[in-house]
Amino acid sequence: MSEKEIIERFYTSFASRDSMKMVALYHDEVLFEDPAFGKLYGERAKAMWRMLVARLDHGAQIMHGEVIQLEDGRYQTSWEAHYKFGPKKRDVVNKITATFEFKDGKIISHKDEFSFWKWSRQAMGPLGWLLGWTPGIKKKLQAHTNNLLDKWVEKELN
Repeated sequence: MSEKEIIERFYTSFASRDSMKMVALYHDEVLFEDPAFGKLYGERAKAMWRMLVARLDHGAQIMHGEVIQLEDGRYQTSWEAHYKFGPKKRDVVNKITATFEFKDGKIISHKDEFSFWKWSRQAMGPLGWLLGWTPGIKKKLQAHTNNLLDKWVEKELN
C-alpha cells in the first residue's frame, strides 16, 4: 500500500468509526501532535484515537481532501470534523491540516494543525471567544484531554 493509500485508509476508517484499522496504520513509535492533546507517543497516540472514535456522537462526520506529497517527502491532507462538543453539545466544525511521515510502511509522524481560537470559540462559547487565543486556555485544555486519556487507558487495561 502506498503512503497516499495509507492516509486514505486512515480517514476512511475514521469516518466509519473503525479505530482499530486506524491505529494499525501507525508505527509503534509514532509521534502524534495537535493543539488539543499536545504530543503523544506510541501506544498513547493509538489510545487517543480509540477514545475519540468511541466518544463520537452519532451525527459526527469526518471528511478529508486530496492527499499530496510535499517536496520534502512528507504527505499532507486537509480534513474536517463536524461534531458536538462538551456537556452543552456545542456544534463544532474543525478544519485541520494534517502532515504525515512514514517509516517501515507505517505512519511514524502525524501532526494536525488548526486554529485553536476558532475551535475554542465553537467548543467553549463565550469563554473561548474571550480567552481561546491565550496560551493558558490551551494548556488547560491539554491537561484536561490528557487526563481523560489517562482514565481511558486505565479503563482499557482493566
